[in-house]
Amino acid sequence: MRFLVDLHTHTNASQHAYSTIKEYFEAASDKGIAMFATTDHGPDLQDGCHPWHFGNLGAIPHIVDKIALLRGVECNIRAGGSIDLENSYLKRLDIVLAGFHESLEPSTKDKHTAILLHLIEAGKVDIITHLGNPRYPFDHEQVLACAKEHNVAIELNGSSGINTRQGSHPNCVEIAKLAAKMGNVIALGSDAHSCYRLGDFRAAEKVLEEAGIGYDHIINTSPIKVLDFLEARGHEPIESLRNFFTPF
Repeated sequence: MRFLVDLHTHTNASQHAYSTIKEYFEAASDKGIAMFATTDHGPDLQDGCHPWHFGNLGAIPHIVDKIALLRGVECNIRAGGSIDLENSYLKRLDIVLAGFHESLEPSTKDKHTAILLHLIEAGKVDIITHLGNPRYPFDHEQVLACAKEHNVAIELNGSSGINTRQGSHPNCVEIAKLAAKMGNVIALGSDAHSCYRLGDFRAAEKVLEEAGIGYDHIINTSPIKVLDFLEARGHEPIESLRNFFTPF
């Protein structure tokens, strides 16, 4: 595996996804994934999870059968740049993703840009997901410059253009090229909605190839790189994972 970490997955706690968390752990072991983030949808989606789901993710160990887990969420971006999970729940999580979803009616390029700038500056979100979605155009340079300043990662999504968000690929390539030029943190997420897609980055790898980006620019190549990024973002160190990946 070139990429040992998958930072964007959905279990059947989101009703349009199809696998249990146990099945994801089993798939990770089979596929050579060392760590994955469970990031079910926030409550603004029609079948998104209740906030209590995220408040109780501590019930799942950080390490199961030698596979590491990050407890997280993929929030829905709201008009104005807020997200659909309160701080009291966010602070219990290891990683926070957010993206544009059907819960927000598409608007203009200028409005989407303003929303993303406010989202980034608020400091609550670690990774912005599937930015290539053509339904939500934005000013790439403004948003990526703001993300660089605030150390927010840009996701290259493994599902965009495959079974959702058709027409994303050209935008993804443009965003990836600009992110590499500007020095943004780049993360990959399979956006798996079943365990069979865990670690499936083929669409994202195609973007990387066309954008001329080496794998060393991607934080998913190492669990330690991901943990370093999250701590730089202000998350508390997860000592069990630190000790697991740096035993000596």
